[in-house]
Amino acid sequence: MGMPNKLKDFNLFEDGFNYSGQATEVTLPKLSRKMEEYRAGGMSGPVSVDFGQEAMQLEWTAGGLVKESLKKYAAAIHGAVQLRFAGAYQSDDDARVQAVEIVVRGRYKEVDMGTAKVADDTTQKFTMPLSAYKLTIDGEVIFDFDFMNGIEIVGGEDRRAAINKAIGL
Repeated sequence: MGMPNKLKDFNLFEDGFNYSGQATEVTLPKLSRKMEEYRAGGMSGPVSVDFGQEAMQLEWTAGGLVKESLKKYAAAIHGAVQLRFAGAYQSDDDARVQAVEIVVRGRYKEVDMGTAKVADDTTQKFTMPLSAYKLTIDGEVIFDFDFMNGIEIVGGEDRRAAINKAIGL
């Protein structure tokens, strides 16, 4: 019986800038497929038809004021901001550390400046819809989604290879 790998520490980088000591929380992207039920004559029940990846977003919270991130709000380009989450997950039964890296591209949709009260903790929360998402664990690419380029790789398998070939990509 083993112990789960738990997040022991993380760091966040925005376009290479290190937010160590400032990024307090990251809400990692939720993966969900766009599905539509289909049922025709002779079928005893519906089957879900897969139409691809749903929209994803990443949220992160900073302690205090982060001026450089504020300057990136309302960017004109869909992938104007790159964030990199570097996490260290460790199991307490064998002390092995798993390196987890998530690299995303997008632009900020929402900036929540929080509340301003003297002698209270202040935070800012940034919400970013994604145009690209890549998850790597111990050097192995698990997910690689690049919506603009039609890339959808899961566990090393190019899930859109036949579709891209059929449409000339």
